[in-house]
Amino acid sequence: MESRWLPLLLGITLMASGKTPAAPAPEDAYLWLEDITGSKSLDWVRAANAVTAKELEGTKEYKALEDDLLAILDSKAKIPYITRSGAHYYNFWKDAAHPRGLWRRTTLEEYRKAEPAWETVLDIDALGKAENQGWVFHGAQFLHPGFRRCLVSLSPGGSDAAVVREFDVETRTFVEGGFSLPLAKSQVSWIDQDTLFVGTDFGKGSMTTSGYPRVAKVWKRGTPLAQAKVVFEGLDTDMEAVAYHDPTPGFERDFLYRKPSFFTGEYYLLATDGTRRKVELPLDAEPSLHREWLTVKLRTAWAVGGRTYAGGSLLAVKFDEFMAGKRDFAVLFEPSATTSLEDATWTKNLLILNVMDDVKNRLTVLTPGTWKAVPLQGAPAMGATSVYAVDDEASDDYFMTTRDFLTPDSFFLGTPGAAPALLKSLPAFFDASGLEVTQHFTPSKDGTRIPYFQVSRKGLKLDGANPTLLDGYGGFEVSSLPYYSGALGRAWLDRGGVFVLANIRGGGEYGPRWHQAALKANRPRAYEDFAAVARDLAARKVTSPKRLGIMGGSNGGLLVGNMLVMYPELLGAVVCQVPLLDMKRYSHLLAGASWMEEYGDPDKPGEWAYLKTFSPYQNVKAGRRYPPTFFMTTTRDDRVHPAHARKMFAKMRDMGYDVRYFENIEGGHGAGADNRQTAHFWALTYTFLERTLR
Repeated sequence: MESRWLPLLLGITLMASGKTPAAPAPEDAYLWLEDITGSKSLDWVRAANAVTAKELEGTKEYKALEDDLLAILDSKAKIPYITRSGAHYYNFWKDAAHPRGLWRRTTLEEYRKAEPAWETVLDIDALGKAENQGWVFHGAQFLHPGFRRCLVSLSPGGSDAAVVREFDVETRTFVEGGFSLPLAKSQVSWIDQDTLFVGTDFGKGSMTTSGYPRVAKVWKRGTPLAQAKVVFEGLDTDMEAVAYHDPTPGFERDFLYRKPSFFTGEYYLLATDGTRRKVELPLDAEPSLHREWLTVKLRTAWAVGGRTYAGGSLLAVKFDEFMAGKRDFAVLFEPSATTSLEDATWTKNLLILNVMDDVKNRLTVLTPGTWKAVPLQGAPAMGATSVYAVDDEASDDYFMTTRDFLTPDSFFLGTPGAAPALLKSLPAFFDASGLEVTQHFTPSKDGTRIPYFQVSRKGLKLDGANPTLLDGYGGFEVSSLPYYSGALGRAWLDRGGVFVLANIRGGGEYGPRWHQAALKANRPRAYEDFAAVARDLAARKVTSPKRLGIMGGSNGGLLVGNMLVMYPELLGAVVCQVPLLDMKRYSHLLAGASWMEEYGDPDKPGEWAYLKTFSPYQNVKAGRRYPPTFFMTTTRDDRVHPAHARKMFAKMRDMGYDVRYFENIEGGHGAGADNRQTAHFWALTYTFLERTLR
């Protein structure tokens, strides 16, 4: 619930990308708001925040809601999800006493207890206090096989850009004279105890126009970073170029990886003598290597070895045989009209497939070689299920999480062939006894069948008067799946609101074809789908336009921004969070250049011709009737530039529309750097919706 929208992938530093800025349109009177941390911009932000605070925060009801949401976020009854590294199981935990969090560990035996004993590895609050810095923990990468040393990433305030420092988990100290990188968008990978692959900001020309590493080097311990040896370089216009080491015992290999664009990649096997061999796959395929096996997920059809494999399929072959020229693949999954492959997870000796059938998960276990498939025992028939390996180098055990809109998360430990054992379960944060989840389908403008989930009271009165919140994403082949949210339940469902999650095109609910149906010039299909769901809710008399609110963040912010300007007659309120909105400028702002394969290049006249049709900032007009709208973003968001929300709000406010604005100074591409900021963010959101739609 802390970050309801889905990220656009990776982050960069708090600077504009290296791409030469396009000349702004002369009518863009709000260009100055692109200065992220300039005093004039931040003064403007504080003034806009103050107006919103006066409107939304000045009641007892607001304060009670914020406290309620904070209590949920800080609850000690939350599931402490774990990952295994070596002999220990690690967890990152936030609560009232540790707002920035504790990185801690325990044993599996201890974890099974109702109240496990935890060993603190790194206290982020204490570190921040000692260093006078608002650190946000961004994870750690362990050195195999000892799992004593790791590379810890720390972000100031929540941006994706981070510093990297070598850390010893046994002494619980940063290694004196160890590997250390300054603030940047870095890619690092252990080769051995004294050697790293590293991609970072080495200086002019070392980053792509998207703001990611363009150059990969080998860095030896005890030598200056400037002396690191170049092993791989991409093009300036690539998304990124990196090198990484596969530490699997008995299968240690080094790879070079170049991404020309968001959905394409070239892979090379790097030999010890420095020579490289290309892995000959389609540019848009998604390969994965596990021990001796290469699996390939196809985005588009591939004709090879005398046959054609359908887009959306998963193929397998032994890696060494493939590199020797073999092209006789085993087909592990092939999509149908209603199915797609959501995920494929390796344990040491088995492969677990997570297949969606009309946006419902189905899990099967495959045995390599014969590829015999059997259902995974204990997987639920409804709701969302995710699986990850406990340790894919050591065992076939897996962790499984199940959830739906009304059922709190349950966390299991399993081994294929036996029923999984429940480890932890989330308590109910709201009363779901009178609620139900239903799935519906409605035709879009072109006749395509669009599914959506509805959460509402049993026996809902179909009179068009129910306050309803419609959520969606529709981009980057990311599926919108059922989830359990204490905030949604307490702030909206408990108060009689209806919640709807739409599975529109652009997402991954039906595989690559569903995504590709809304790429570039076809992007409006996603908006037509969302509008079709809104109309169907009104036709079924679940709600009516004046009672319908919509919400979306990131690419979902672009979605609701376009709904605002294209279909205002269908809507009663809009919540637009960390959005893209200025599609003329987006590719020149922070990570925007990396998304041109999704949207198009506004600097090419032919592509701007269609991009401008779904650029809300250019299409908002004076003299129209737009619903009340709330723009929300964060200063530290170094994926989607905060100027998208700033400029759109300023433009609409100056046109006299009913708009308000909130910008969190911290938080990155999420709702907050700590639980209190997150609670504040969502309390503002639901207070606005409650006031507007009742």
